[in-house]
Amino acid sequence: MVSRASDWIRQAVRDLEHAKRSIEIRHFEWACFAAHQAAEKAVKALYQHLGMEVWGCSISKMLEKFPEEYRPSRQLIDKAREIDKHYIASRYPNFYPEGSPSEYYTLEEAERIVKYAEEIVRYCRDKIVQA
Repeated sequence: MVSRASDWIRQAVRDLEHAKRSIEIRHFEWACFAAHQAAEKAVKALYQHLGMEVWGCSISKMLEKFPEEYRPSRQLIDKAREIDKHYIASRYPNFYPEGSPSEYYTLEEAERIVKYAEEIVRYCRDKIVQA
């Protein structure tokens, strides 16, 4: 299987840029979703690099399933768990009792989630470069 790790990591970085731009225009729910996408693609890039196949959208679960030498700290996995919570909630109004996702997201939350995604992208990119 041909590794497409570099393609996945490039898209992860681009998704992270989108998340930051979404904060600038105060689309905080989209910032959180784009951050999720960035982190998910970075993790899948590392799986590609290792020649392993992975499916799913749960960043924390994928991180936990890495071989031990590639598994990140519990703290980073916990940050991924927080990012995972935004996969559906950031996009669908029926996640909430009333209102749309845009009414529930804050600047502080978006900044925190984007920061966590940056840490995951950096972790995966560094592991790929070190190999």
